[in-house]
This record gives sequence, C-alpha cells and structure tokens, in this order.
Amino acid sequence: MDTENINNSQIRDEKLWKLAKKRAEFKKHLITYAFVNLFLWGVWLFSSYKRGDYSFPWPAIVTFSWGIGIGFNYISAYTGYKDTMTQNEYNKLVNKK
Repeated sequence: MDTENINNSQIRDEKLWKLAKKRAEFKKHLITYAFVNLFLWGVWLFSSYKRGDYSFPWPAIVTFSWGIGIGFNYISAYTGYKDTMTQNEYNKLVNKK
C-alpha cells in the first residue's frame, strides 16, 4: 500500500497538482464568502426590521469588495491568465537570446 502511494505521487504532474490546489482553494473561499455574506445580510435585515429603518445596506460594501477578490481568485484558478503571461515573457526572453 505504501508503494502505491509513492508511485501515485511520482506519477502526479506537478503543474496539474498546483492547478487542482488553486481550484480547491477557490471553492473553499467561495463557500466561505457565501456563508459570511448570508450571515451579514441576515444581521442587517433583522436589525433593520426591528428598527423599521431600511437605510443604507452596509453588507453591500463587504459583498462588493470581497467579491472583487473572489473574482481575481477565480481568474487565477480557472483561466490561467497569469501562467500565460509568464510563458509569453519566457518565450520572449528565449527568442531574444
């Protein structure tokens, strides 16, 4: 059984492993984002309902700003934009030699 684990780790492609880790982290961040924002919006709704005052929805600030971060996280995990830029720069340097 130990040799099977060793063989699997040797066969594993490191680039794909890093990509899988990025995507798993993105999914964890997205779930955390959803639960925290649901909680914050619930607090705002409950407190506003109690007072009868539906003024500025302060959770919108958190949702919007954290959402920008989630968007960048998505781009990093699913589009490969950063890796493509790095590869292009590397190719330019190699061709310059």
